[in-house]
Amino acid sequence: MGTSQEDGRSSAWRVTVRARGRKSGLPPDGPSRAAGRPLARRRDLRIHGTAGKISCIDDSGRTRWTALCSGIPNAAHVSGGRVLVTTDSLAYTAWGNLGPAVLLDLADGSRIAELRGARGAALGGGRFVLGLEGYDAFDTWAYDRDGTLYDSWRSYGHYVIGTGIRVVETDRNIPTSSRVVRLLPGGTVERGPSLSDPQAPEPLVLTDGTILVLDAGVLRAVGRRLEDTVLAELLAIDPGEAWRYHGALHRAGDDITATITEQHPDRPGTYGYRNWTLTLHQGG
Repeated sequence: MGTSQEDGRSSAWRVTVRARGRKSGLPPDGPSRAAGRPLARRRDLRIHGTAGKISCIDDSGRTRWTALCSGIPNAAHVSGGRVLVTTDSLAYTAWGNLGPAVLLDLADGSRIAELRGARGAALGGGRFVLGLEGYDAFDTWAYDRDGTLYDSWRSYGHYVIGTGIRVVETDRNIPTSSRVVRLLPGGTVERGPSLSDPQAPEPLVLTDGTILVLDAGVLRAVGRRLEDTVLAELLAIDPGEAWRYHGALHRAGDDITATITEQHPDRPGTYGYRNWTLTLHQGG
């Protein structure tokens, strides 16, 4: 069930499957960040990144500042005069391709702090969450505008910021313990519905705050209160084989494209994929 932004009561979402297909090989790349498109923007300022460099450019094309970094910027989040930039490393490390996360002053690009994390999200007032998964880490940390840690949670995944912090967890374990959860002050994790996919793809967020999650072949809607409903059962996937499947969701207006890529069980490097085009409807 979805949740109304105005009164918090549940409102139904449903989908209609309009088309489906199946092909061999890997799917074509979905919508991606075009060359020259900023990592983030705030009013007339745009944050760009290239290997070893982060730049702030205004709408007139003037470069306000450039900051050096030791990685390849992959995402930026802006809040309250601060910008948090996550990076990939320039060389393979013990943490794979994880590079440093840097907290910068949006006014002049000066470095506030260097942190560690793979995914981030902006909160209000120059605050951010930053998370990391791998080895013994399955954590999210909250930092203030000075880069000071003020809260932490044992959870990690795709962050959805709105009335609170929700996480579509991705623990990459089989069997998985992932859920959709809410992070509460003091390190408390409010547990929502269990997931079957250990690495669910990035969810879609609807205007009323409902999250659409592609969970091991099942499209689910999770509301603000963490109530959930199944919208469509697209593909039956054995939870023990979930590692062979990778999903993706894309939206254009009321149309959603769900793609599931499958690795052949006996021939590594051999793939096939299926896709579905669905139309989203609100109300019964």
